[in-house]
Amino acid sequence: MRVVHIKNSQQREACLARLCAEAYGQEAGLRPLATFAGTLGVLVKQEAARVLALVDDHSRPVALALLVLDELGSSMTVMLLAELDQGQDPGQEQKGVARPAERLVAELALKAPLRIDARDAEQEARFREVGITRWLDGKAGVRIGLGPKHPATSLEDLPRALTFDEAAVIQSFKRDREQFDDYKARFIRGLESFPAML
Repeated sequence: MRVVHIKNSQQREACLARLCAEAYGQEAGLRPLATFAGTLGVLVKQEAARVLALVDDHSRPVALALLVLDELGSSMTVMLLAELDQGQDPGQEQKGVARPAERLVAELALKAPLRIDARDAEQEARFREVGITRWLDGKAGVRIGLGPKHPATSLEDLPRALTFDEAAVIQSFKRDREQFDDYKARFIRGLESFPAML
């Protein structure tokens, strides 16, 4: 079990495409593509985004995460998190990695000043179990979890995560068909070339 920071640009695009597809699901419309395009076009260019994977003992990815720096560069926010189907062969004794997304968060929290937002009590409970023990009340009922290395002590000293305007990305797709086609082709190519091992 280890965490891999995916630096190779082709592997990063493939893992980001898979992460967006897994996180948003089949019925998400343009959101996965807009997140893919905005992350690559804005956050990766600013060196503000990291794609990380938890790999099993055979170097197969079992969970993916997108981490984004805050405005001060002092902490990282988990923007997307997904478990990957571990597709065990029938008759194979060994089970896959238990709760890989939580394991990835636990590993990251030990190494980085990590923030993760929980939409509900169930998510908060899952992340509490893996070491995210400080929680703040955010806007619109969101609970903000801070890892042990995170410097913030209150909502007031919590820097904002860098981001991009998803609606603006979707609007730019409508105005610029060539850009839309390019990102769509890169997204599909990424899904098709997702690495079996990292």
